[in-house]
Amino acid sequence: MKKRDDIYDLYWYFACERQNIFFKKLRGEEAPWTDDSILQEYKFCNSYRVNDRVSQYLLRNVIYNGREYSNEDMIFRIVLFKLFNKESTWELLVNSFSDVTLDTFDFNKYSLVLKEARDRGEKIYNDAYISCANKVFGYDLKHDNHLALINKMFFIDHMQDKIINSKSMEEAFNILRSYPLIGNFMAYQLVTDINYSDVVDFSEDEFTVAGPGSLRGIKKCFIDRGKYSNEDIIKYMYIHQDEEFKRLGLDFKRIGNRKLQLIDCQNIFCELDKYLRVYKPNLKSNRVSIKKKYKAKNSKIEYIYPPKWNIKL
Repeated sequence: MKKRDDIYDLYWYFACERQNIFFKKLRGEEAPWTDDSILQEYKFCNSYRVNDRVSQYLLRNVIYNGREYSNEDMIFRIVLFKLFNKESTWELLVNSFSDVTLDTFDFNKYSLVLKEARDRGEKIYNDAYISCANKVFGYDLKHDNHLALINKMFFIDHMQDKIINSKSMEEAFNILRSYPLIGNFMAYQLVTDINYSDVVDFSEDEFTVAGPGSLRGIKKCFIDRGKYSNEDIIKYMYIHQDEEFKRLGLDFKRIGNRKLQLIDCQNIFCELDKYLRVYKPNLKSNRVSIKKKYKAKNSKIEYIYPPKWNIKL
């Protein structure tokens, strides 16, 4: 493979500097948390996916909210949350049905609650990424097709049992990927979030999928991949992270003793693509600008992690 050396080194710089920003904010330091003008102005995801706001909401409110759920209910909750990926939509459903479980799911009732919210002008989907919206189940409204998908997954196919019995992340990914409205990107996000729970405990360093954003980042970082697939490139970054941080004199601070995982290395390529739209606009892709500028949130996140990771900040 043939790298663009300056962009390759920038990958590691971005990962380290974005992580430094995370820890400075965690310690309560005042902005600006970096001298990098691009990182000051625009919104970028964390180096660790798990530290992003929506992932933290999922952990605290969907998975580890203090209540006991069956394994089947837990998978249902995670998949339903991720299809909309929006905190206010989750809270709307919880408040409307006392809780979100297989027993409380009713297509018509859920559909009505979501339609009424939509009619009030409320956004029911997170615009961070656009979930597939074709009418594969025959409904005009996007959310009805997603509810029909939920019905097929959990009440017709009993997909939850297949996930519970899966032996690897890739096996569970393929089960999820087999459904309409679930592409490679969404299936990888779903299996990663299911793996945050105690229902399964898949190894995270064996399987990855390059999403659309990471493909753009990889293309900008590597002139020629040679015999490597996009997923091989992500694994290469995962394997060599410690030596590359050391080579560049970068003091990368982990969360606990957790290395950047494959999902994190994949995401950093996506964020690198965004960064380069400003830093090196001559490196063209089908995205030419960064959509969101950084706006500080008033609410503070109390970070939690899956207990099986044994992480203490």
